[in-house]
Parts: sequence; C-alpha cells; structure tokens
Amino acid sequence: MARLFGTDGVRGVANQDLTPDLAFKLGYAAAHVLTDRSMGRPRVVVGEDTRVSRGMLASALVAGLCSAGADAIECGVVPTPAVAWLVSHYGADAGVVISASHNSFEFNGIKLFGGDGFKLEDETEDQIENHVKTYREKGHMRPCGEDVGRKIEAFDAIDLYRLHLEEASGLDLSGMRIGLDCANGASYEIAPRLFRDLNAEVHAIGIEPDGYNINRECGSTHIDKLIALVKSENLDIGFAFDGDADRVLAVDSQGNVCDGDVIMAILALALMRVGKLKENTLVATVMSNFGLDQMAKANGLVLERTQVGDRYVMERMREGDFNLGGEQSGHIILSDHATTGDGILSALQLLKALNSNGQKLEEARQTVKICPQVLKNARVSSESAKKKLMSHSKLHKKINEIENLLGASGRVLVRPSGTEPLIRVMLEGDDTGEIDAYADELLALVYALDRDNRGD
Repeated sequence: MARLFGTDGVRGVANQDLTPDLAFKLGYAAAHVLTDRSMGRPRVVVGEDTRVSRGMLASALVAGLCSAGADAIECGVVPTPAVAWLVSHYGADAGVVISASHNSFEFNGIKLFGGDGFKLEDETEDQIENHVKTYREKGHMRPCGEDVGRKIEAFDAIDLYRLHLEEASGLDLSGMRIGLDCANGASYEIAPRLFRDLNAEVHAIGIEPDGYNINRECGSTHIDKLIALVKSENLDIGFAFDGDADRVLAVDSQGNVCDGDVIMAILALALMRVGKLKENTLVATVMSNFGLDQMAKANGLVLERTQVGDRYVMERMREGDFNLGGEQSGHIILSDHATTGDGILSALQLLKALNSNGQKLEEARQTVKICPQVLKNARVSSESAKKKLMSHSKLHKKINEIENLLGASGRVLVRPSGTEPLIRVMLEGDDTGEIDAYADELLALVYALDRDNRGD
C-alpha cells in the first residue's frame, strides 16, 4: 500500500481519495499522537482554505478530534501559516490545515503541525498513519460525558494573525501602490486589509471565492492577470499568493516576474548587510536556479541545497540554525518570524528590504541573474525501471560528460519523480539552444536504456 502522507500532508480528490471517513480517522489519530493529555484536555487548531469541500472535511476532522477527547479550535478560512502561528498563540498541542495549496478546487488536503508550529517529521506521520490503518470503530475506548472534546469557534483568529503580521513588519507603506492576487483563496480577506492598514493603495484581484474558483487562472500559478493589473494601473509592485497563502511571487512595476529565487536573493543580501543572516547561509532546494549559486559566490554567501519540498528546507535550517530558506516556487521561510513558509510575511519582508536599500524591485532583481532553464520529463515503463535507470552507469557517464561541457556556466539535474514513473531532466546554462539539445540527448538515452531493460 502506498504511503498515506506525501511531501505536504495527505492530499487527493475530495470525497474520492480524501473522504470524510479518512478525515475523521486522521483527526482521531492526530489527537492521540500529537497531544499531551498530562496537562489536561488537549487542544488542536483547525483552519481551512476556500474550497467547496472544506465544510465536509472540516466537520469530519473536527468530529474525529472531539471523539478522541481533544478540543478543536475552529478558525475558519485562514492561511496555512496562520495556523502554524496560532498553535503557539493559543498554547495548543497541534494544528491542522484543510487545504490543497495550489491545486484546483476538486482536490483537498490535510496538513499537520506539531505543538511547536513546525510540520511533522516522517516518523511522526508514520505513527499517525499506523493509527489510521489500524483504526476499528469498536476497538477503541472512547471518552464519554464531560471528557468528550468540544468544538470552539475562534472568531478572532484571523484578526490576531493580521495584527501579528502588521506589528512584525513595522512598515508604513504610505505612497505605495500595490497589486495583490489572492487566488480566490485563504488570503482573500486578510491580505488586502493588512496592506491597507499599512497605508498602501491596494488594487486586489482574486478576492471573490465561490468554492470552485480557487487558483483558477489566478494566483501564483497563473500570474498573467497580476502582470496585467500592475501594468494597466501603473502600480509599484504586485504580489501573487497561492490558495493557502504559504507562497508568494512578486511582479515589478515593469511586469517582470520575480520568483522565490529572486526574492530569497534580495532578502539574503539585505539580512547579511545588517549582520542578521545566520552563518551567512541561504538554504534552497536542488530546483533553485543556478543563478542563485552565482549570486552567492559573488557575495560571499553560503548556499546549501536540499531535496524538493519546503519541509526539507526547514529541516536543514533547524539543523544548521539558519534563518532563511525556501523554494523557487515562492515558499520562503523566515525562521526569525515563522515556522513555515508564509506568503504574506515574505511579501512584507521583501518590501522592508527594498525600503531599507532605497530600491525598487526592478533594481533589486538585478542582484541575481536567472539562468535559462530547460525542464523535460521521460516517462519510463515502471516504477522499478525508474529506480534501475537512475543508478545506470551509462546515464551517470552522460551526465558527467554534459556537466564537463557546461563547466562553471551551468548544471545538470536528473531526478526521479516521487509520484509517477517519470525521470525529470533539468539543465541550466547561458545558451538555451545548447541546454535544450543536451536535455534531448539525456531523454533519448533514458528511453533507450528503458527499452533495453524491457528487452524490446
């Protein structure tokens, strides 16, 4: 049986893969694994994004928590990072977010945070998964009477989080004209109000969620509308969030997109300039652009890379006591302020860096030269074939050959998909035509080796 937890919680098509029955069991299991009953009745913070399935799944999950004797602090529609922060604010034992992040509305997911506000380690997820798989309706002693958990509606949750962000930013955005695309998701209410509270002139789109339009041709995965807004309204800057607002992309006044790599570069240099970048280190994933390596080398920064996934970035940050990391996709982790990626916080910190440097985004983005990048996939015959091919000596020889040809001006990354029988090929370099041709050579070799493996 496949592992229940993926790289970011449990995710699938709502009411098909992620059913109310599974949500109930996850709530019940989480209450047992993540809570400390020695301090009295445990409490778990619950938040959600705007998907139509949120009510169905939240009701089931809260029922599971309460059935296990835990109180569920229901916060309604809030960004994922808000739940991580509210766990600490309320002194709760754990947090749960019902969201499928950047996916379309028919999907949903369940993300879990521990009492420290951090995402769970694999071992803890495995414990929860074991509880789910061994669950039996009549096999558990359930609390009764006064020991049954309660649902507590936290009507102040979103305002508490907004005030936290305002105070943490210390910004006065008077005179700034800012565009926001809230993806018809969890930031649709909080983000426009927050930026207006900081005295910015705000032009917002993606703020009319109907349960079905989350991420639909809007937000950080469809940034064209924000580009058009920034240019048509002559705005100073624009920010696009994803459905649960844990990631952000920026657009400068000329309509140029600044992804997570560019944002991290600007933040890293700003923090280093004032002596606040711990160990002068930035943590990114293997997917971050080669331009980030070049920027780091030119400025005396240390760049560390992890496997894909913001949870792995955070793990390395905690191990090394680093305070800045993230992903190209716009997950930015500022651990001096948060325990997880936070799109709104990242946007505010980017504005703070620009203000302190006296720069506009179109100037600051020149800090890092984003190299041309080619991404291609080779679909192979099976999962077992994928593993064999990744260890094949001929593939490694070809990769080394191309790396030698590119030299210091590029890099090659070949990695297996975590969910499909695919081998993903990425090349970066100065010449798009050159790296595109090298990518095709690698794909052709993978297909040939796969045919040989099958005996065709």
